[in-house]
Amino acid sequence: MTSPPDDEAKPRGLFRGVKRLLPTSLFGRSLIIVVAPMVLLQSVVAFVFLERHWTLVTQRMSEAVAGEIAAVVDLLETYPEQDFDRLIRIASENLGLRVTVLPEARLPSPSRKPFFNLLDRTLAREISEAVGKPFWIDTVGNTDVIEARILLDNKVVRIFARRSQAYATNSHIFLVWMVGTSLVLIFIAVIFLRNQIRPIQRLANAADRFGRGQSISDLSHSGAREVRQASLALVQMSERIARQVEQRATMLAGVSHDLRTILTRFRLQLAMMDASEDNRALIHDVDDMESMLNDYMSFASDNTQEATAAVDLNEVLTSLCEHARLHDVPCTFTIEGEAAIDIRPTAFKRCLGNLVSNACRYGSLLDIYVHHGDGQLSIAVEDNGPGIPESAREDVFKPFFRLDEARNQDETGTGLGLAIARDIALAHGGDITLGDSRYGGLRAVLLLPV
Repeated sequence: MTSPPDDEAKPRGLFRGVKRLLPTSLFGRSLIIVVAPMVLLQSVVAFVFLERHWTLVTQRMSEAVAGEIAAVVDLLETYPEQDFDRLIRIASENLGLRVTVLPEARLPSPSRKPFFNLLDRTLAREISEAVGKPFWIDTVGNTDVIEARILLDNKVVRIFARRSQAYATNSHIFLVWMVGTSLVLIFIAVIFLRNQIRPIQRLANAADRFGRGQSISDLSHSGAREVRQASLALVQMSERIARQVEQRATMLAGVSHDLRTILTRFRLQLAMMDASEDNRALIHDVDDMESMLNDYMSFASDNTQEATAAVDLNEVLTSLCEHARLHDVPCTFTIEGEAAIDIRPTAFKRCLGNLVSNACRYGSLLDIYVHHGDGQLSIAVEDNGPGIPESAREDVFKPFFRLDEARNQDETGTGLGLAIARDIALAHGGDITLGDSRYGGLRAVLLLPV
């Protein structure tokens, strides 16, 4: 298989990197869908406003101030000195400029210009074009006043103007309103999105509870039309499945009753017969048939209807270890964490009992380690038997699967023990995994949320 070219692999790697940065929840992605176009639109509007409107208005206002300064300079050069006071009064009353004449014929040293000051660049350009003489301006020192000094032949004219005359000082109000309204809209969008996401979360929780065998009849049909339809379909599906399970349970109960009646009749007939080798073989066959029937019924039964109750792990494991010792298998157990749990007692004991029975059947040593903490129960059952090849560790959970190559072919069984155990674990929201034991055999780990 050939690898993709570098020019194709780079965009894919970039997309994967961006995808990892994006939120994984529906609420986060929906919020990005709402916020991203708003931010992009406002960025474009702000850029156009600053580049077009704000810059143009500042240029026009600076051009007007520069023209007024140029007019004052022309009048000072044209009229005699005795008219300075009258000119200063006219400039103050009619133009809004405060003019003074300095006797020294030099300008201050150039000050450091701000990099992002639009007024400084625009006003300097307009004064240079309108006056055509050496000048010095200060647009940074006082926030409300700008100062300009023009060098004439034997004097310097200092002119003060209000910043509002040359600069659109209220432009920030537009940005404040734009950002403020955006925050309000985002807040409203968050509220509406939460209300839309909440029914989907309830639907997901209901589906998870349904997968664990719990009732979802209390699921409310709210939210968007599609979400209500999905909720209704899930409830109807759960009701159909519950009816099918009930019908199957009723049928199996009838079949079990009929078969047990026949087996009981066989036992009575065998008990009335004389003891012989053939009689003992028939009794053994009847026991095997009853054991198989019990396994089939356990596999087909619905364990999710059982109510949860408090279970003491010490009592359960002590009972299982006594059962293992009856089969001449030494058994030890260790519990780390709280020994009391809330779980379906019968189903839990059947699940763990199947794992222990499987270990006792094929091993001569049994060790059980329990860890309970952080809402998770982990039970590891280890034996020193022949183990199971890694390639077949998923197949052994299939119903009626027999791994005769690794197990004793003379042992009886239906091949349902591990299948029943995993079904019970899945019904509790957990799972069973198989691995290598410290003793060279099989290590079965039961994980359950409790």
